Amino acid sequence: MIIGGLHKNSLIDYPGKISCVIFLSGCNFDCPYCHNPELAKGGSLLSHGYMSEDLIFDFLGSRKGFLDGVVVSGGEPTLQKGLISFCEKIRLMDYPVKLDTNGSRPEVIRKLIDEDLVNYIAMDIKTDSSHYTPLIKDNSSTDDIFLSVRIIKESNIDYEFRTTCIKSLVNKSTIENMSYLIKDSKLYALQQFSKTEVLHPEFFKDNSNIYKHDELMELKSVANQWVNKCIVR
Repeated sequence: MIIGGLHKNSLIDYPGKISCVIFLSGCNFDCPYCHNPELAKGGSLLSHGYMSEDLIFDFLGSRKGFLDGVVVSGGEPTLQKGLISFCEKIRLMDYPVKLDTNGSRPEVIRKLIDEDLVNYIAMDIKTDSSHYTPLIKDNSSTDDIFLSVRIIKESNIDYEFRTTCIKSLVNKSTIENMSYLIKDSKLYALQQFSKTEVLHPEFFKDNSNIYKHDELMELKSVANQWVNKCIVR
């Protein structure tokens, strides 16, 4: 496991729970708005490099009774070969686990669900299928994305799909296509782009790629036709 960071407590990353967030390093996507560029490049958020699993589990042991859950984020966590055993150890400590994923490894998602190693999945839908190709850095395909959506929707766990909205990747037409893909989903979150340190800042120099709140509400009205609940964050 390549652990690139730890956020010790959060009130917003796991709905309804006080959680910590464990950041795994490395990603197979190249999203311009990624707010963890060092992790996406395979680096660490920490000045002293990567963290050991022992330190993580010592921390989790010390926070029993305070934390309600653990978020495993990235980067892209499903790229890590040790993810299954890592989540198993967390679950054995009686922590619920939330996974943040881009959906590119459906076989890993299926295994985590089947073995009761995750309690909540938040999957990013980046754009519609015709615009995914420039974002994918390895041999993943949009078929993998579609399969992950189906696996998650057919499961009995809590989940959400979410899209970070920037104009070069998302418009009313793509929102309609994506919403149809996740038709009847429990929750779809449209996320406002946060202009902080990102993977490709050149995309946002003149603000032309950034949606205003009222524009996001128009996208929400499109998505509402297809999903059970859509929110703007």
